Amino acid sequence: QKAWAEAKKYIQDPDYKMVLLDELNIALRYDYLPLEDVLAFLETKPQDTHVIITGRNAKPELIDAADLVTEMEQIKHPFRSGIKAQAGVEF
Repeated sequence: QKAWAEAKKYIQDPDYKMVLLDELNIALRYDYLPLEDVLAFLETKPQDTHVIITGRNAKPELIDAADLVTEMEQIKHPFRSGIKAQAGVEF
């Protein structure tokens, strides 16, 4: 909730034209945030602000609301080579 509150400030701030919400789909999948609240807020964002949402298994409602949806395929990942999650990258 705290991170979402901070993200909303950036999205509404006219100094920012692009905001990246890394792994928000994970938070939505595990119901850490209500999907309805996120969708309602995104409807109010400034038109010239772009919000990028990452994470696997996006909710269908979020996909429907999006202007652009890209599905990526993992080819290679450091974890498969025994490298644990890295600060600043995975968290």
